[in-house]
Amino acid sequence: MQSLERRIATGVLVIGTGGSGLRAAIELAGQGVDVCAVGKRAKLDTHTSLAAGGINAALATTDPDDIWQQHAADTLRESYLLANPHTVQIVTQGAARGIADLERYGMPFARDADGRIAQRFFGAHTFRRTAFAGDYTGLEIQRTLVNRAAQLQVPILDTVYITRLLVRDNVVFGAYGFDLTDGTRYVIHADAVILAAGGHNRIWRRTSSRRDENTGDSFRLAVEAGGRLRDPELVQFHPSGLIEPENAAGTLVSEAARGEGGILRNELGERFMAAYDPDRMELSTRDRVALAAYTEIKEGRGTPNGGVWLDVSHLPRETIMRRLPRVYQTLLELQMLDITTTPIEIAPTAHYSMGGVWVRSEDHSTDVEGLYAIGEAASGLHGANRLGGNSLIELLVFGRIVGTAAARYSAQLAAQPRSAGALAQARAEVDDLLAADGPENVRALQRALRNTMTEHAGVVRDEQGLLTGLAELDTLEGRMKDVGVHPDIAGFQGLAHAFDLKAATLAARATLEAAVERRETRGCHNRSDHPASDQSLQVNLVWSGPGRIEHEQIPPIPEEIAALMQDVSTIGKLVE
Repeated sequence: MQSLERRIATGVLVIGTGGSGLRAAIELAGQGVDVCAVGKRAKLDTHTSLAAGGINAALATTDPDDIWQQHAADTLRESYLLANPHTVQIVTQGAARGIADLERYGMPFARDADGRIAQRFFGAHTFRRTAFAGDYTGLEIQRTLVNRAAQLQVPILDTVYITRLLVRDNVVFGAYGFDLTDGTRYVIHADAVILAAGGHNRIWRRTSSRRDENTGDSFRLAVEAGGRLRDPELVQFHPSGLIEPENAAGTLVSEAARGEGGILRNELGERFMAAYDPDRMELSTRDRVALAAYTEIKEGRGTPNGGVWLDVSHLPRETIMRRLPRVYQTLLELQMLDITTTPIEIAPTAHYSMGGVWVRSEDHSTDVEGLYAIGEAASGLHGANRLGGNSLIELLVFGRIVGTAAARYSAQLAAQPRSAGALAQARAEVDDLLAADGPENVRALQRALRNTMTEHAGVVRDEQGLLTGLAELDTLEGRMKDVGVHPDIAGFQGLAHAFDLKAATLAARATLEAAVERRETRGCHNRSDHPASDQSLQVNLVWSGPGRIEHEQIPPIPEEIAALMQDVSTIGKLVE
């Protein structure tokens, strides 16, 4: 029996209802453009809401000498020179306007006594430029954007899973999907499509992403439409993710725990950072602390569950309750553990996709006409190590820019080419999965993939391990042909999981192949068989499908920014 199919036409379709997608939708609605936003999670529960620390802009409210050029210099230095200088300039120069937009929408920023937005040190910043709202900054931003979208009457469908972009002759004309609750199919015709569906870090076993988010959806949708990926191998591992309980493995313990004086120890009781960064100790960079913890565990000095200890119990209870309330509450809820008396068992966890869909720096357009990508789905800003607090401001700056670009593209479109063949292909893809009745379990295959990525493409990698990972991926893709998909009265989540798996395997192959190609150690990418950086690999790796990788040259850094790229003092502040 043919499923019910609902048809919608809109000027611009936004896929993803997190911070970047909503900011783009708000810009479009504000310009009077017909826009529709869709997502597979409730709009107040997107990944943006998990961001804790803050949002960067050189406002110079706390440190009057701060300028956007210094913010750019800090970002480029921390990227290990793999970020696109033009992208960095756009974000840092537009950051103050991004903050002003949030203020205008009613964002409750923390403020100094004189009423100005408070700013604090966060990451390897020269100055205090991180604005915040307690340790719930991302949640407050998401609430603010949801409220603004509601004021503008932006239609948001947050139970729709997009399975395929509709393309004819390399021009996008919409998307196909289904409702997660009742299976109703959706054909959405649109002049332009903005891809804002996140990254791919859920394909590791320990990850700060929750179940069924950041499974590489953006990557698969873009590549199958004719797009490419840039630097998929560059994934940031956060040093401190929980190990237990299993269903919450990877949940972050805020780096504020180390910033407030937390100590890292191995199972032998040794304060091991003295062997890796004796000057900065626990205040070292994310990539260094993650590598140190990984090494301690790998060499047999880890805890019984394969982690290290993070201890704040020596701090005054009042300090913990006032400065680390979220950490205290999280550990009580998940482990019934009181951090004022007991150390926390942690391990490195996959946290952020610094690579993503290939986009042009000026407007985040892709290889496919009418298709744009923003947020963690995109690439260009972070290079090989993300500067803490930059991801949230990226959403605000490029949300506005891409919304404007998509509006302009839609307005100049003389006609919208469509393709019955493309639509039939998208429809058949869903039909075939719904008819699948094989013995393989999708959840089991997802776990197998996560095990492969954790074992062979984690914090430290080598050629043999990566090639073994690719061989395991070949086997897993063979098993995927025999999956069983069984929607029931509870909804069509099983079908969504099958598409998540398709996305995850594509993202995994891109990651593994690019990690093989990058035969050097740079930032988050540690190759034990190539421990030094290679000047010839100070390039972006662009993946366009299995076995197809190009080296893309990075534009030169403007002199006014390059002159400011000195090392940043780390005394008294947490470096991430």
